[in-house]
Amino acid sequence: METKRFDLEDRLVKFACMCLDVCDLLPNTKTGQNLEYQLSKSCTGSALIYGEAQAAESKADFIHKIKIVLKEIRESRINLRIIIEKPILNNEKVQVAYKEVNELMAIFLKSIETAKQNKVSSTFKFLIPYSLFLISYFLFLISYFLFNNEHY
Repeated sequence: METKRFDLEDRLVKFACMCLDVCDLLPNTKTGQNLEYQLSKSCTGSALIYGEAQAAESKADFIHKIKIVLKEIRESRINLRIIIEKPILNNEKVQVAYKEVNELMAIFLKSIETAKQNKVSSTFKFLIPYSLFLISYFLFLISYFLFNNEHY
């Protein structure tokens, strides 16, 4: 199912496009220009960094990059919130983008939680056999010295 693999990436790209549409509607004031710059960076950054996360070199690297995606999403959310609360722009596109950023934030919070749980469980899968090996090795050494050493 090739299409499902890129659903989240597609959603982040669509979100970036939504926010860039909002940026195009902002007034040409100092406030509008500042928020346009900040929002355009954070909304596109989340999609771009997610692309990097797909090529992560390890589970830890993946989790780290997904956390950065979440930071960019949070920054986008705050920028949209400022636009709404000031209010700098009264347009339905802002509300749609704000709804989407909240949904994306929930998705990535859950993704990070799941990735951390998977990392811990895979660590334990390695540790349990290794621990059993060490215990059996030490028991072997103890029995060897107890039964094969004539000095005691």
